Amino acid sequence: MSSPLQRTISKRYDVLLRLLLVGETGVGKTCLLCRYTHDEFVESHITTIGIDFKMKTLNIGGKTVKVQIWDTAGQERFESITKQFYRRAQGILLVYDITSRQSYNAIPKWLNYIHQFAQEDVCIMLLGNKSDREYQRMVTYNEAKKYASENSLMFYETSAKACDNLERVSYVLH
Repeated sequence: MSSPLQRTISKRYDVLLRLLLVGETGVGKTCLLCRYTHDEFVESHITTIGIDFKMKTLNIGGKTVKVQIWDTAGQERFESITKQFYRRAQGILLVYDITSRQSYNAIPKWLNYIHQFAQEDVCIMLLGNKSDREYQRMVTYNEAKKYASENSLMFYETSAKACDNLERVSYVLH
């Protein structure tokens, strides 16, 4: 039997959606999170230590959807901490920086973690971030799109700075 507090909390939303942001350090995961949840963009952030999260409540089709977005640290030393969050995620946003070949080359590593630790039916989306820096591009759109297709991933390019495609990504995940 649930307590009155639990019943009150559960009535605040119809659907709880847990999303996990993963990828190398410096790809803009925290910037994407802040832009999406608070419509804020800060050029530089302190590196995430371990894991952080923010929430956003949406009304979709007359239902209240509470979105929990977990922002993971990209450094190797925190991987053992962040792996435990894969299992509970319904959606995983695998982020790389279009201006960093190194972050793109690390995608197979992150995809391996997802396949190892997440639920089999988790929704995975590959996000090429920093699309506002076209002039510094190191990874072509077509190359990433092909990789996503070959690995059955949804794919978008985004920009936390310019706020490009964030709402589209959100809509697809719901």
